[in-house]
Amino acid sequence: MQGGRTKKAIINIGVNFVNQIVSLVLAFISRTVFIRMLGIEYLGINGLFSDVLGLLSLADLGMGTAMAYSFYKPLAEHEEKKLAALISFYRKIYMIIAVTVAVLGVCIIPVLPYVINVEQEIPDLMKYYILSLLNIVASYMYIYKTSILTADQKGYKVAKVNMYVSMLRTIIQVAALVLFRSYIVFLVIAVVSTVVNNLYASHIADVEYPFINNKTELTITEKRGVIKNIGNVFIYKLSSLLMNTTDNILISIIVGTAAVGIYSNYFMIQNKIYLFYSLFFSSLTAGVGNLIVTDSCKKRYEIFKCEQVISMIGCGVIVPCFLATVNDLIAVWIGTEFQLSYATVIAMGINIYFSCVLQPLWSYREATGLYKKTKWIMLLCAIINIVMSVVLGMYIGITGILLASALSRVVTYVWYEPKLLMKDYFEQKPAEYYMQLLKNVALISALSIISLEVAGKFEVHNFITLFIKMAIVALVCACVAVIFYSRSEGFAVLKEKCRGYMDKLKYKN
Repeated sequence: MQGGRTKKAIINIGVNFVNQIVSLVLAFISRTVFIRMLGIEYLGINGLFSDVLGLLSLADLGMGTAMAYSFYKPLAEHEEKKLAALISFYRKIYMIIAVTVAVLGVCIIPVLPYVINVEQEIPDLMKYYILSLLNIVASYMYIYKTSILTADQKGYKVAKVNMYVSMLRTIIQVAALVLFRSYIVFLVIAVVSTVVNNLYASHIADVEYPFINNKTELTITEKRGVIKNIGNVFIYKLSSLLMNTTDNILISIIVGTAAVGIYSNYFMIQNKIYLFYSLFFSSLTAGVGNLIVTDSCKKRYEIFKCEQVISMIGCGVIVPCFLATVNDLIAVWIGTEFQLSYATVIAMGINIYFSCVLQPLWSYREATGLYKKTKWIMLLCAIINIVMSVVLGMYIGITGILLASALSRVVTYVWYEPKLLMKDYFEQKPAEYYMQLLKNVALISALSIISLEVAGKFEVHNFITLFIKMAIVALVCACVAVIFYSRSEGFAVLKEKCRGYMDKLKYKN
């Protein structure tokens, strides 16, 4: 439980980055073979079941965040007995969760025919659903042990396991699709890999922290405190779940299940971008948790400004690149018949922007426990999103459903959450943050227009010309964004941090 925050954060970022690169390559390979072997209808079913079963995971909402939050203080103070008692308590809760998810999953089977909207009947749908449900239930096996690794900034050890198991799973699944063209075999392999992944990751936690298997219990007061915290996180995570897992369901009902398959290709790209981007900030969350416990408001705010400038520069590259090249990527990868309208692409780009630019806020939200105060505004956001998705979806289809997500965020927590964070943890007024956000929106809009102009001069015929186009757009946007923020306070803090770390490396050498 020793080691500097910066060093651990760099290791986490590095390993997670490699993990996401491997995951991205595997996802493209697996999806390409899946489409060729099974077709777009099965891809739609796969995406739909993912969202339906994602809603079932509301039973464990709050556990991961609540667990990590509860570990920060005892890890910092080396309270092994308290950590063992927490692990023991969470093990019992996860047993209850697994059973609850299994029961709820079986109970919603009669509802599935009203959600699935296909032109031709697909056989064995219930078998596919049961196997998908089994995979979700298996994901709760021993997972309670790995959270201590994440809280202690050793999440990279779990990331390595995930990467190796994902590689093996994808190789076997691709071979099975080619040989058998069987979705059932595809799903069985997924279930087995989930079990293997969790068992191995749990073993690593046992080796790193052998004391967590000691028989000890929390006091009644401590249990009540943990359960209260889980309740707070539950509402916060429920809101996030409703925001992120209802789109495919609504698209299936309003537009059609095949449309879910087409959109899921874009969503995979969008999700991978988000995962790449968020891995930096999620790798810092445990360090921020330690920072909150040990340092002053001034230090907290300094680190936040550093994170913020990284986030805003990153958005200046990611969003314009996505808008300018994603349809080219779809065309080269699987064909123009799988492309969506540019209006839909813009709606996705807006959602990517909010998901990325708010990362520093979300990092501090989970590390500070701010979700206790923002849970109701986030639930309101989710409700507004569902209502607006239905209304706009009826009129403008997929584009309307996606726009609803962005609009619901703007009218709720985008303005509310910064206000709380600045007041409670930084002792600052939020006006400066709002102004920075408005300036960033203006910058992203200008860069998007520039990117479309630059991209329009390049015709894409294959992956080589696509990568050249992406590289040119990214380079132009990165240069402009860095120049724009080069005189900001956050950029100065970032340079100082980088200079200090490089000096330490030179000293060691």
